[in-house]
Parts: sequence; C-alpha cells; structure tokens
Amino acid sequence: MGRGGERAGPGLRSEGEAPFRTGFNGRMPSVDAHPPNPPARPAPSAPARPAPSAPAHPAPSVPDLYGHGLRLRPWDPDSDVDVEAWLHGHTDPVFRRWNTPLRTVHDIDSARESMAARAESVARGTSVAYCVTEADGGAVLGHIGLNAMDPVMSRASLGYWVLPGARGRGVATRALALTSRWAFSELELHRLELDHALRHEASCRIAERCGFRYEGTLRGAMFAEGRQDAFRDAHLHARLATDPEPALG
Repeated sequence: MGRGGERAGPGLRSEGEAPFRTGFNGRMPSVDAHPPNPPARPAPSAPARPAPSAPAHPAPSVPDLYGHGLRLRPWDPDSDVDVEAWLHGHTDPVFRRWNTPLRTVHDIDSARESMAARAESVARGTSVAYCVTEADGGAVLGHIGLNAMDPVMSRASLGYWVLPGARGRGVATRALALTSRWAFSELELHRLELDHALRHEASCRIAERCGFRYEGTLRGAMFAEGRQDAFRDAHLHARLATDPEPALG
C-alpha cells in the first residue's frame, strides 16, 4: 500500500555598506561638541493589523471521478458509513503490517479525528483524499489519495489501501490508474511518486502495472511496523506526465 541573506560578521560589512574612514591626516574627523537639537520625531502611527493567513496554496477542486467500474468521491467525515469504513481500513492487520500512520486509529472517535485531520489537509491544498467505491451501488472499497502536494516542483505522492473484502479484484490498480490520469490532466502535475515497504510485492506489481517505474531503494524512509521510533527501507516508484499511459487490459 502505497505511501536568504547572511549577516555581516566581525570585520565584515554587508554589500553596499560604506567603509568606515578616518580623516586625511589619519586622525578621526572632528565632531561638534554641541550639535544642534535634533528635529522632533513624528508621533508613532498605530501598527497595521496583520493580514489573515492564507492557505499554503489554493486547494484544488476535488470532483468525483468515474472509470474502470469505479467512482472516486471525497470522504465524508459526517457519514457513519464512511467513518466505519475508515476505521475498518486502518485497523485491518494487513494495513497495519505495511503502514504505521502518525495518527493511530483504533475506534470510532479516533477514526473521526483522523478523517477530520485529513479534511483539514485537503482544505489547505496539501492533499486530496478519495473514497473508492463501486460505480454501481456505491459500496465502499478503499481509499486513494495524493499527499505532499508541491505546486512549485509540480509533484505529489500517492497512497492507497483496499478493504479486506474488496481485495483480489484489481481495485487498487484501477483506482491508481484513474487518479493518476486526473492528476496529470487536470491538476497538471509533472511527477507522481509512490513508495512502499520492502517485500510488499503486491504494491510493487500494482505500481509497475500502472506505469510507475521502480527508481530505487530509500533507506530508512518509513516507520517500522507498529513503531514510530524505528525505520525500514522502501521502494520508490514514479511516473511522469510525459510517460506513456499504460493499458490495463
């Protein structure tokens, strides 16, 4: 499952600063012992109020996506069905083997808190979260999302999970293909990355099937299973907007 300026130091001066000079005779220039009174200072003006903080960057519109027999829609933190699916996905032993989230989900309340935190990230424009459902009937199958969205470098990372009862049906492959197409064509991203823990062969196959080339091993790039004080290696896959779109067949 995928996952300036410098201060001048002693003896130095800032660029553009005039050097300190003595008089022509090598002595310090004379200074009037009784300088004229300085002009009166104007009364200080009231400090300007700081402008309200803006989002990190504008949040993209998150439309429903259809294709490959799937409907991808935003998660709804107010939906009991969605919260229960989120809880089920995050407490699944297979999910926990390959993923160690920062925010642990263990009951309905923590599931709602986790979903609310994800919704805040979406509102800030740093991520997108999709609930993967059947196009016909709307049954929840899993999750796929864009994370660490960087508009400057035009890239993002992808992560996903599939509920136990929906595995073996190509859900992750179809959702990844659909989301990637949207990210390249509508968000106009240039690079999408996907990483997964070593020995997670299923994620490796899904990534390569969707055109995400294997680019190498990232040392100590993920939390170890069930721990946030230890790390494990990960495989990095990536796909560029200029890469050919794979045929799922």
